[in-house]
Order: sequence, then structure tokens, then C-alpha cells
Amino acid sequence: MITLDFAGSAPTVRPGITLVQLHNELWRVTRSTGEVLGYIERFVESRGERFRSKRMLVQQRRFVVTGEFWSINEAIDSFGW
Repeated sequence: MITLDFAGSAPTVRPGITLVQLHNELWRVTRSTGEVLGYIERFVESRGERFRSKRMLVQQRRFVVTGEFWSINEAIDSFGW
């Protein structure tokens, strides 16, 4: 059984966006069609917990960091749902 751990606050649901938690520090962000948009990575720095969003560029076969945020909801918003 997988336990979803969102550091005390679950992310807000977005229409057409699905988060799949791969482990405690990584979520896959997909459209409802299954298309992978990218990933959100949780990490800790000296000032606290942060969330880094990475957009998948399929044509270029790489990821681009789109930002680092203080909440998972802000990271989700960076995908421009």
C-alpha cells in the first residue's frame, strides 16, 4: 500500500490534471488523457521545504525546471493547467 504524504496539506485538485506520487519526494504530473506534463520534486533547503517543478519537453527529450516554490499547490499551478 502506498501512503501519500503531502507534508501536512494535500494539493488542491485541478481539472484535467492528475498527480501520481512515485515516492515521498516525487510526483508525476499528467493530463487526464495520460500525457505526462512533468514532475514535481520535494526537497529541503536551509530555509525549509521546497517544491521544484520540471516540465517535460517531449520533442527535445529533456526536462526544464520551471520554478521552485514554497507549496506543492504553487508548483502545480506552474504547469498552467
